[in-house]
Amino acid sequence: NIFAKNIVSVNVGTLNKFEDGAVVDTAALVEAGIVKNSFDAVKILSNGNLTKKLTVKVSAYSEAAKAKIEAAGGKAEVV
Repeated sequence: NIFAKNIVSVNVGTLNKFEDGAVVDTAALVEAGIVKNSFDAVKILSNGNLTKKLTVKVSAYSEAAKAKIEAAGGKAEVV
């Protein structure tokens, strides 16, 4: 399908790789080697636990992942 979007999923537990208080966006995920450059959108899924306060700015979240990010004291913003 030529209209299909390539959506990359990232587990919320993977975000523990970043420093406490960091802003995590698609550029930061590519720079950290978590995702490759060939994608249309990034979606955060709820597998794992988040122990750091992060501001996450990506295309989409599962409801449980958004709750885990906010429970850790961070922000989940859709861009």
